[in-house]
Order: sequence, then structure tokens, then C-alpha cells
Amino acid sequence: MENKKDIRELNLDQLKEEFASLGEKSFRAKQVYEWLWMKSATDFEEMTNLSKNLRKTLSENFCINAVSILKSQKSNDGTVKNAFKLYDENIVEGVLIPTLERMTACVSSQVGCSLTCKFCATGYMDRKRNLNADEIYDQVVLIDKQAKENFNIPLTNIVYMGMGEPLLNYANVLKSIDRITAEDGLNMSYKRITVSTAGIAKMIKKLGDDEVKFNLAISLHAANDVKRNEIMPINESNSLEALADALKYYYDKTQNPVTFEYIIFNNFNDGIEDARELVRFCKNIPCKVNIIEYNPISFADFLNAEDDKVEAFAKHLQKHYVITNIRRSRGKDIDAACGQLAIKEK
Repeated sequence: MENKKDIRELNLDQLKEEFASLGEKSFRAKQVYEWLWMKSATDFEEMTNLSKNLRKTLSENFCINAVSILKSQKSNDGTVKNAFKLYDENIVEGVLIPTLERMTACVSSQVGCSLTCKFCATGYMDRKRNLNADEIYDQVVLIDKQAKENFNIPLTNIVYMGMGEPLLNYANVLKSIDRITAEDGLNMSYKRITVSTAGIAKMIKKLGDDEVKFNLAISLHAANDVKRNEIMPINESNSLEALADALKYYYDKTQNPVTFEYIIFNNFNDGIEDARELVRFCKNIPCKVNIIEYNPISFADFLNAEDDKVEAFAKHLQKHYVITNIRRSRGKDIDAACGQLAIKEK
């Protein structure tokens, strides 16, 4: 495999050049490209409109580093958590989240994570490497297949909220979204895709420069630098002021409202003063807030806020005209909920 090229790293023009060097016509390259990205083929033998000789030539010169499902677990609420095995034996997790309104795939962008957020299980893992675009794409294809098999409904939404920080794998994340949304790819709508970041200011500005069309969510969890530094070390180099500045720039360029994710912790960020700080931060750009139930992990001492405090917090935001949703966790019984993804297998 070392001397074979990963065929899915090539764009269509590069693939045509490779075919020319093999003495093949360029339209064959387009056929292969469609097999890879429209039909999600993971083996050259699936490409039945190519001659046997060409399929043999392709398998001798190229590889398809397909992702496979190592293990799946099903929650009592229907959520399915997958351990995905990568070509180099690394493992990442991805989740199918079914609700009455939508089928959502939660996908990973890195093996592990380098950000060390104190409340997140993935943050206690080392970051081993970035995922390639095709490895992110494969997670979507496999979870879509599960949605159809389990619920007879295709995927409706994709969230980049699994393992890793998507904006620290910028090029591969954007390439994966291109292949998922392209007409010669999976042809899904940009509006069905949300990328979630812990808040890397310069990369949020780059999203603005690239005028991206997908949705952006910010893992905020505190609108106060002292508290945010305590639970999210990334805030020390990307303060709330820098984040607000980047988000204004992003909004000016894209006109896309932003979602703030706010995990609400017992006696830490669940008071009315915390809600006041969040209201002030929300005035920077058009946005909405998702208040997220905390899912305890063995590494950390945080607890979920009491129900009455969550309700009071949400009411304060709504009173000040902030669009607010309270998100109930799913898949908690199989450690598939927000912040719980961590590989237990060696």
C-alpha cells in the first residue's frame, strides 16, 4: 500500500492526468470519480462499467482507504454509536441521532483532540492525527446507510461535533463538505451541515474569507473569560473579545447567523449573572443559543445544572429576545452523548 496513491486525494483534474499517464481516456477518470464520490465505491471491483483490465490497473496503482465499522452500539432512545476503524488501525467515533424531525450524523474530524476542554472526554485523549476528507465523507455514508436500515429514512443533517476540533483540520473539513454537497458527490444541502468549533478566531475569519455556506456553531459554555479559561484552555489564546471580533467579521462576509452552544454546569455557569453575560455576548451578531444538558464523564467532576435553574436561565435569555432552545441529551446510556466520545479500545 505504501507505493500506491490514495485515489481519493486526487481532484478530477489530477485524476485525468493520472489516467493520461496510464494511456487511458479522460472520460474514464470522470467515471471513476463518480464511482468514488457519487456512488461511494470502496473497491475498484464495484466499478462495473470499467473493463476488467482497467480495474486491475487501478488496483495495482491506487488504493481506496475505506473506513469500516468496528463496532456499533444502540441506545434505548435509538441513537447508534459507531467505532470507525481507519486504514492505519486508528479509531474514531461517530453517532446517528434519530428524532421525529430529522436524522443527524455526528462525525469526527480528528483522531483524538488537542484542546483539553475539561468537561469533554475526547479532550482527555491525545490528538494522533487529522482525518482525511474521504475519512470524514465515509462516516457520513456509513451513518446514512444505518439511518436507512434502522429507520427507513436517509440522513437529513450532518454535524461536525464528534472527536476533534474541525478548524484545526481546516482543509480536509472543507474538502469533505465539498464532496458531500457537490452535484458529483452526495448532493446534500449546505444548510443541512453544521461545523462546531471551540472558537479559533483566525480560522473563523478564514471561514468568512472563504464565504462558506454551511452553518457555524461555537462551543461557548461561558461568556466570561475567567470561567471560560478554567474549562476551555483555548480561551487563553482566543479570548471572548477576539472571538467576538472574528464572529463579526465572519457575519459581515457570510450573513450567516451563528449558534452558541452552552453546556450548563451545576453551580458554575448556571446563574442569572451568567445569563446576563451571555445576553451581552449575543448582541455581537445575529445568533441563537442551544442550552445543552451536561453528560457526566469519569474524568471530570462537573454535574448537570438543576432543572429549575436551566428553566430560569433560558427564560432570562428569551426575555431579552435571544432565540433559545434547551437540548436534551441522547445516547447517554452508551456514552454517545455530547462530550462523551472517547475511545476505550486500545
